[in-house]
Amino acid sequence: MRWTWQQDDWPTLRFDREALAAFESRFLKDGGVLIGTAAHLGENDREVLTVSVLSTEAIKTSEIEGEFLDRDSVQSSIRRQFGLTTDPRRIGPAEQGIAELMVDLYRHFADPLSDEVLFRWHGVLTQGRRDIQDIARYRTHTEAMQVVSGPTHARRVHFEAPPSEAVPREMAGFIDWFNRTAPGGSEELAPLARAGVAHLYFVSIHPFEDGNGRIGRAISEKALAQGLGQPSLTALAATIEKRRKGYYDALAAANKGNEVTQWLLWFAETTLEAQADTQRLVRFLIEKAKFLDGLRGKLNARQEKVLLRMSREGPEGFAGGLSAGNYARITGAPSATARRDLGKLVELGALIRTGERKGTRYWLPFAQLGLEKAR
Repeated sequence: MRWTWQQDDWPTLRFDREALAAFESRFLKDGGVLIGTAAHLGENDREVLTVSVLSTEAIKTSEIEGEFLDRDSVQSSIRRQFGLTTDPRRIGPAEQGIAELMVDLYRHFADPLSDEVLFRWHGVLTQGRRDIQDIARYRTHTEAMQVVSGPTHARRVHFEAPPSEAVPREMAGFIDWFNRTAPGGSEELAPLARAGVAHLYFVSIHPFEDGNGRIGRAISEKALAQGLGQPSLTALAATIEKRRKGYYDALAAANKGNEVTQWLLWFAETTLEAQADTQRLVRFLIEKAKFLDGLRGKLNARQEKVLLRMSREGPEGFAGGLSAGNYARITGAPSATARRDLGKLVELGALIRTGERKGTRYWLPFAQLGLEKAR
């Protein structure tokens, strides 16, 4: 079998631009709507939006690779890097590393791609790792870089990358292509096509010992942000994680030839779904602001703290709902005070109560409203 990089026309990846035209138009249109809608958010909610999307992307891009991170640690790291208030918790190297990558991508999306950028990303991703020889540099090992599955006696090779000795040359070509095809570049390419081709091109080279999938998805996010002219906050990794099997199937099919229209159609559909998820979050935040404005002057400090804490969880809210025990832990209130506060919040329509006794849970009434309006 010949892989993409072994084809005679490599690294030219061909595709039908007309097949993507409607997707490109919708991406730019919906991106403009999202930017306009987000402009109605207050400063605090813009912070919530940014931290929420970046932390979810950090967690989901890691989950795609089978690594499960602590959400609170990731959010705390991101908030610290933005100079926002957060708790003083100790953050593990995996959470710290992916958070640093996401914040760097957000802040410097418009910068050209370079070896230095990629090495920086790889360095933060692999900090603390002792099982990798080449950190913050391209791989140098002599054995073949393969993606395999199955037992040792019956290995199935899903993909094989170019040999390590070819990586510097291949990456020089990739970086040159990425920068040439940027908005205003000599060979400007539409955002979805550029982001999708960039991901496939990069992972076909597989230049690092580990972290290629996460960095490849970050490169796609960079291309999308450059296409919109500002951080896109597109929930790409979160949506890919939901479509994980289709993602790997589409990549596997695209690894066997350099006509990549089907891969780009899959990527475009997924990106538009991701964009819609971010729109849903923005509308949720707008509903939240209206909801809290309507309660102004009616809440004590404990009640306000809990409602703000619940709304930070986004449209899905607290997993399993808020309990009286959660309320007491968040506020430091005695159990009797917590129950009294919660009862008053239900009377005000600020929370919806479900269940009985130990199964009693409380939910934000505007969460489902935000979900419905975003659809």
